[in-house]
Amino acid sequence: MIRIKVPATSANIGVSFDCMGLAVSLYSSVEFDKSSEELEITGCPKQFQTRDNLVYQAFVKACEHLNKPVPHVKITIENNIPVARGLGSSAFCIVAGLAGANVWFDSPMDRSELLELATEMEGHPDNVSPAIYGKLGVSFIDESNDVQTVHFNVNERLEFVTLIPDYQVSTDKAREILPTEMSYQEAIYQVGHAVALSKAMELGDLDLITASIIDKMHEPYRCKLIPDYQKAKDICQQANGTMYISGSGSTMMAIVDNPESAEQIVSNVKKDFPNWEVNHVNVDTNGVMSEVI
Repeated sequence: MIRIKVPATSANIGVSFDCMGLAVSLYSSVEFDKSSEELEITGCPKQFQTRDNLVYQAFVKACEHLNKPVPHVKITIENNIPVARGLGSSAFCIVAGLAGANVWFDSPMDRSELLELATEMEGHPDNVSPAIYGKLGVSFIDESNDVQTVHFNVNERLEFVTLIPDYQVSTDKAREILPTEMSYQEAIYQVGHAVALSKAMELGDLDLITASIIDKMHEPYRCKLIPDYQKAKDICQQANGTMYISGSGSTMMAIVDNPESAEQIVSNVKKDFPNWEVNHVNVDTNGVMSEVI
């Protein structure tokens, strides 16, 4: 049996829209085993226990890429990443399926090849890159249609808290609400702040993170889709932290520089929003991990 463990991922990180992603210590796993049937899937709702399951689709894609027959397989999913909340649930499925097939056939693909396949399926690399490599990743697709990715070590003093509301934000609505144009001045603002943010995360400089993370491209619009955005932000700022929308939402991510502030945010969010899921997490530095049992 093969077990694949994948970290949750948080994309955009304020000013780094569609290009930066962070792997965090909230994990989901998938087990792959031989089966007498063509396909068995457990651990997810009945309607997803079919060939259309994204984990299986990724498994099949990797088999085809490797020119291998798709084996009869039993897939057991243990998902701790909330679906459609901006924490990379689809990236988890894709990376787990690709990695599972890769290990099944003795791991002929390296991580860069997994990233190319995952990006083909996901459409963009900002979530799948940190899911595969861990850490903080900045990714783009170049003019040759190849995926380029670089990784930053996030300073160990930084602590993170996921604020996961009990409601979703539609990805389509999150895209539709964005303006179709921006000025040169706004573009320069975004580029300068994003470069500074990546270095600030590496240094663990919370003051610089707080100054550089303020976005003008998507958060001013998407925050309107999250009714409790301002109250959640106030809770984070009262604990001397900063906050951004994770992916397209509805999850928000707090950043602080000490565990006491992180626990203060956890406590206050649980008090004010008892139906929310709140997790005190750190940066995952490993990315996807595999184990043959």
